[in-house]
Amino acid sequence: MTTDKRARQKANRASRVAAAESAAAKERIRSRITTYAVGAALVVLAIVGVAILTSDDDSETVDPGITAPTTTFEAPPEPGVSAPPLGGSIDGPTPCPTAEGADERITSFAETPPMCLDEAVDYSAVLDTSLGSITIELDAENAPLTVNNFVVVSRYGFYEGAPFHRIIPDFVIQAGDAVGPNLGQGNPGYAVEDELPEAGAYEIGSVAMANSGVDTNGSQFFVVTGPQGVALPPNFSLFGTVVEGMDVVTAIEQSETTTGNAPVDNIVINSVTILES
Repeated sequence: MTTDKRARQKANRASRVAAAESAAAKERIRSRITTYAVGAALVVLAIVGVAILTSDDDSETVDPGITAPTTTFEAPPEPGVSAPPLGGSIDGPTPCPTAEGADERITSFAETPPMCLDEAVDYSAVLDTSLGSITIELDAENAPLTVNNFVVVSRYGFYEGAPFHRIIPDFVIQAGDAVGPNLGQGNPGYAVEDELPEAGAYEIGSVAMANSGVDTNGSQFFVVTGPQGVALPPNFSLFGTVVEGMDVVTAIEQSETTTGNAPVDNIVINSVTILES
């Protein structure tokens, strides 16, 4: 009888041990599954977080340490050059200049120019700079207001002597302030509405207007020179493309600059010639 009882006790202990081992094994499996699930969830959250921080699409983002092309500076860039002497002014409505250009250089306008472009004509601009010539094909079809503005002020000699006041390698070279007094803040006296491109439209050689916010285009423009510029959001009126003289653009981009991204040497636009075809 005693032997049977001990046998039953031994069997019960063995059964309890087996049950405990089985429960432990199941708990280990559940623990692993939970760990894997948590790990997978963290990976998913990390991926989603990166996607949210990057953008809503696959486009690149501009280095947050680089300020987009602007005509307003909390602290104006440390200039290595200065604006040219001021030209004359037009106090009333702006007459359309002739194709040969105005007789007097004008740098101050009381009103936004009227539409002076001929729809049947294709326009381009040749910038004669101190480092060589740059030819820009102007896109009047997609940016008629911006091209009209550029053509009018160019034919009034506005850009003569205007320096490239902001140069950032792999980003942009910026010019078009002929009035100062703090380079990068000047304008012709009026603003032109935005004509914004679709996202992803900027490419190396694109020419667009710098601004200080919505519908604040004046005279300052920039040429995209690298991937940071290509990745700009579509907040700048795109009005042309460099078709000749990218070597000159590169030479300007590679110029020595001050800590404020202004060139050490005076790199200027001698003149802008508007061509029609």
